[in-house]
Amino acid sequence: MRIVTLEEHISFPEMTDKIPKDALGGFGQSEAMQRIIPKLADITGDRLKSMDDNGITMQVLSVDSSGANLLSPEEGPAFATRYNDMIAEKINGFEKRFTAFAHLPMTAPIAAADELERAVNAYGFRGAMIRGLTQDQFLDHPQFAPILERAERLGVPIYLHPGLPPKGIADIYYSGLPNYSGMAEALACYGWGWHSETALHVLRLLFSGIFDQYPKLKLIIGHMGEMLPMMMARSEKAFKPGNGGANQRTLTETFHQQVHITTSGFFTHPPLKIALDTFGIDNIMFSIDYPFSTNEMGIDFLNAINLPEEQIEKIAHGNADKLLNLAG
Repeated sequence: MRIVTLEEHISFPEMTDKIPKDALGGFGQSEAMQRIIPKLADITGDRLKSMDDNGITMQVLSVDSSGANLLSPEEGPAFATRYNDMIAEKINGFEKRFTAFAHLPMTAPIAAADELERAVNAYGFRGAMIRGLTQDQFLDHPQFAPILERAERLGVPIYLHPGLPPKGIADIYYSGLPNYSGMAEALACYGWGWHSETALHVLRLLFSGIFDQYPKLKLIIGHMGEMLPMMMARSEKAFKPGNGGANQRTLTETFHQQVHITTSGFFTHPPLKIALDTFGIDNIMFSIDYPFSTNEMGIDFLNAINLPEEQIEKIAHGNADKLLNLAG
């Protein structure tokens, strides 16, 4: 069976070294993160071998850092352009195994829109990955309209991935904790904080009317829906059209039409069941979150899903092939 995974991370040291260390706020410096750096830098070595060993047909790659998001409007565009050029260079000749989401200079929104279009047209990239907030602003801020408009016009999705918590949030929520082996970072990021913030981000896009303003825009979120499936019924009541927000459609209608989720990093069946019950089979795509999760974990989970074969094929590749216009 064809298998496509689309939250699979890369990071090139020659690029990350250009990011000022103080911009990272101490995050991403744990020993565990340092050990995984070589896996992030590799594409066609151990990564490709692991894909072959586990029957994975294609990975959609994305930069595993806020990168240009942490640079000034003057510095960000050249950084993002170089990063996308390097990705294209490294996957050249492996187009049936790898494609990518563009890295964007979010602090310069018009340049980011132009870079998205360049990466899509020049390299066949399948959309963009945006990591969290930009200078403490969510995507519903008017300054990001050029990016949303361009993605809609190009017919490519935006993958909204968690990013570093803003300093003000980190100082209040995640300071004063014992930092045993990076556990404060785990609470702020992959253990809880990332996912609740991304859910909030999506709800802000709904409430502010962004989905109605860009009705053909497609959004992808990972980690089995970033807590949204379990909150759908309650949030549905809170965000009904006419309750004070700018949204013209219900939460469920909007999400079914414009929001897609991936399984990245979630390999137990109760979250999948509630995702199926809320987002539906046509809006769920398989992902692993490599190298932070192993391909073996992901494939074992996929093989254990108890659904009809045609539904498993939708999760494994069909929905991604359709959304990203991938050749089967």
